[in-house]
Amino acid sequence: MLESTPAPARYDAPHGRHRQHPPAASDAAIDATTRATHEFIARWRGVTASELSTSQSFVIQLCELLGVEPPHPTPEQSYMFERPITFQHGDGSTSAGRIDCYRRGHFVWESKKLKDGERQAAAGSRRFDDALLRARAQAENYARALPAAEGRPPFVVVVDVGHVIELYAEFTRSGATYTPFPDPRSHRIRLEQLADPAIRKRLKALWTDPLSLDPSRASARVTREVAAELAELAKSLEAAGHTPHHVAGFLTRCLFSMFAEDVGLLPKSGPEGLGSFVHLLRQHREQPATLAQMLKIFWAGMDAGGFNAAIAADVLRFNGKLFKGAAADGYVLPLTTAQIDGLLRAGRANWTEVEPAIFGTLLERALDPTERHALGAHYTPRAYVERLVLPTVVEPLRADWANAQAAAIVLAREADELEGKKREAKLEEARAEIRRFHHQLCTTRVLDPACGSGNFLYVTLEHLKRLEGEVMNQLEALGQTQERLGLEGETVTLQQLRGIELNERAAALAELVLWIGWLQWHVRTRGLASVAEPVVHDYGNIEHRDAVLAYDRAELATDEAGQVITRWDGTTFKKHPVTGEDVPDEAAQVPQWRYVNPRPAEWPAADFIVGNPPFIGAGPMRAALGDGYVQALRATWTDVPESADFVMYWWHHAACLVRSGAARRFGFITTNSLRQTFNRRVVQAALDGVPVKAGGLVAAGAGHAGGLMLPNAQKSAPGTPRPGLMALSLIYAIPDHPWVDSANGAAVRIAMTVGGPVGGKGAC
Repeated sequence: MLESTPAPARYDAPHGRHRQHPPAASDAAIDATTRATHEFIARWRGVTASELSTSQSFVIQLCELLGVEPPHPTPEQSYMFERPITFQHGDGSTSAGRIDCYRRGHFVWESKKLKDGERQAAAGSRRFDDALLRARAQAENYARALPAAEGRPPFVVVVDVGHVIELYAEFTRSGATYTPFPDPRSHRIRLEQLADPAIRKRLKALWTDPLSLDPSRASARVTREVAAELAELAKSLEAAGHTPHHVAGFLTRCLFSMFAEDVGLLPKSGPEGLGSFVHLLRQHREQPATLAQMLKIFWAGMDAGGFNAAIAADVLRFNGKLFKGAAADGYVLPLTTAQIDGLLRAGRANWTEVEPAIFGTLLERALDPTERHALGAHYTPRAYVERLVLPTVVEPLRADWANAQAAAIVLAREADELEGKKREAKLEEARAEIRRFHHQLCTTRVLDPACGSGNFLYVTLEHLKRLEGEVMNQLEALGQTQERLGLEGETVTLQQLRGIELNERAAALAELVLWIGWLQWHVRTRGLASVAEPVVHDYGNIEHRDAVLAYDRAELATDEAGQVITRWDGTTFKKHPVTGEDVPDEAAQVPQWRYVNPRPAEWPAADFIVGNPPFIGAGPMRAALGDGYVQALRATWTDVPESADFVMYWWHHAACLVRSGAARRFGFITTNSLRQTFNRRVVQAALDGVPVKAGGLVAAGAGHAGGLMLPNAQKSAPGTPRPGLMALSLIYAIPDHPWVDSANGAAVRIAMTVGGPVGGKGAC
């Protein structure tokens, strides 16, 4: 979350400098602003005039207070009151509407003047009404009805004139759901809160630079700086003779310690009040051997909790896997003074601002010697990940949430007509509707079967936590007591997010990314008191294994003479002596393997499946994976044509799960060759309801095809589908979109597809 409140001075390693804040505004200017703010609040507090007579005056005077220009008529209709809009309906008809206040590329503003009963509900009393919910939905409909050329604004603003201002953001500007900004606990600004300079600064940014409020922008800069520093450290440690595995483990413990001290999970140490980890680095900078021993004691103490001898203070019990194995080789690496200084520079970053959605990818490149060259290359922005996560996971859950809210509204209105115990009983029915959805949310399982370093899972986690925050707000508005808002300990946890990853380093980073993201969210929205011991758990939710092929064991493949068969390693090149181009280095050989008892890999049960499987074409598969693997794969998955790309094995498996009813939706990144014949066959079979058998799943039935991705698709012949089996529908498709190949940091073009049961709402 991006906050306007100035941060305290931070240690600037290695010389002990502190950052200085810019000079404060003059006392006279502050006094004038404070006086104007209090006059504004007093003028509008408790105003009883109608919406029509107050809404525009409120906006104009707020603009004056914030120091921004008020709305004015423009030929382009880019900043004005009563912006006309045309709604296009599914039956071809249209209807007209008007946006109360609109600024292109900034916001849609919807003003209401609620009655006293409605206002009490909106402010969170025991009563509940849908007045502001309807205003929010109206504002979102306006945003989506804007001409495509104008784009959707990043904010919708809902106002009860003279009482509250609610902010909702959607920074991808792709038409996805607007969510409470900065979070469900603080998106509602009461009139009195305008006295806070940080709140006024946030509102002013809506007019001046709304995208500056996107927390991922500031986080991306911090994250890249941290990853670059860690890459240099990793390179230095490997040059000293340490294995990449040991280097990755050591630096991972270091960075989690930096994060833990910045969010307050570790105590301050030393006279300067530095974080415990940074204090140890400074204290023993000139005695690296002593530092190594102290770090071992420090981390073992974090694992166990209680009194920590390294810092002479009590610490929380962190547990998990990260700090275990203090006696193992490589747990702590010997450092030079220069390397300690590198850690101190990394410690300068505000780790509360690190963006987990891209941190895993950059850290994976930093710690992998073969990918480190790509660290400075373009990385996949969070917005790209959200474009797949939203239609796959979030939108169906938000549809369920809207249904739960609607049912609760009806019951709450009925309660308003009753008194005494009958009224309370009816309100309890309304609360039960919300609690049922919360239980659904807390038991929803999401799988990324090619999770890499966890960016898709983290973005999913954040949206689940945002939705949970809205549920808590509604329960509170319905009179749920604070003591029960915890709902007997039920909450969205990392156990719901499952991942499969073949790369051991990436799998470990995925767990780290998810824990950092989860702890960031809880500390930011609920405070340190919400973090219980042990701080982290070993849920085992990220599995290190192959996601498409299971087998009993792999044996070295030999020829008739008993000699091991080898192949080019697929990654090592040399310069051609004549052309100077990179060509395969035939001297770089790896053994071929034979896979015993190959079979389709099983996936953990999940309601939604989302991810970015590896980009390997059918042609390069043998060079990249080996003859033995490709032979076993194709012999196992006979329903996937041999000409199909590697990603289509994931696509086919997920489609089977959805068609059988075992999962609700899946969404995958594929190369944009999905539309070509050799991959389209896999998609077409699922859309046509062709019977298949894969991984123990059978699906068949009649269906339809999505026109964007498969323009020549045809329906199955008429007939009666098998009971309980269905065809697939393409709910969402983007046929051509920029992406980044994590293997080399190169820009590629990809496609996105989301599949669901026939009858799902389509979008392209």
